[in-house]
Amino acid sequence: MADDSQIPMHQAASRLGQAKRVAVLTGAGISAESGVPTFRGPGGLWENHRPEELATPQAFARDPELVWRWYHWRRGLIAQCRPNPAHEALVALERRGIDFTLITQNVDGLHRLAGSERLLEVHGNLWWVRCSSCGALYEDRASQGPEPPACQECGAMLRPHVVWFGESLDPDILESAWRAATGCEVMLVVGTSAVVQPAAGLASVAKQAGGFVIEINLEPTPNSNEVDVSLMGKAGEILPELMAQI
Repeated sequence: MADDSQIPMHQAASRLGQAKRVAVLTGAGISAESGVPTFRGPGGLWENHRPEELATPQAFARDPELVWRWYHWRRGLIAQCRPNPAHEALVALERRGIDFTLITQNVDGLHRLAGSERLLEVHGNLWWVRCSSCGALYEDRASQGPEPPACQECGAMLRPHVVWFGESLDPDILESAWRAATGCEVMLVVGTSAVVQPAAGLASVAKQAGGFVIEINLEPTPNSNEVDVSLMGKAGEILPELMAQI
């Protein structure tokens, strides 16, 4: 007799293996398996500051040195983390030669480090900086240094290239994410709580457009009753297994 518990996995692998257009949405859960700490950090405070008080344009305007100290601290923690088998499985999926788009809410840069190329970082990237004056954008992997650092182009103050509270997402990135969701045959939703908008709405967008939606998460989410298949467990175990089956 077949193991009924494996039916959802087989169904997901079958649909994924046949799909020519695949979109993936990832959240903090996929990086937690690499040891990336949660946004709020231990105890929810850093030097008696709540992250919500630091990750704002107002905080940066008021005290850029303080904000940069926090970001250098975060970079120092994340620099010790490496991509895990879930990140690597998504690279393997992309390299199958299909129409593939990876949309991530994470700013840790682990998807890039793993080798993902068709990547939309909707909240930015902790390892990129943007000039507050000339707008120059480039990678900067320092976890310590001058606070705030200066632009290589014009000498003005740099800021982290991330989306802060009160700021809008890049409309071009958002449009590309929506286009990927509406055009995909299969969407994977991996390690996301499905509560942070607008990214959380992408699964519904894909479903309404006729896509087959597969959720991978440690526990049920608001999406779990709406998706086609919900696989509960570690992404670092489930995604490699899916790839092995297709």
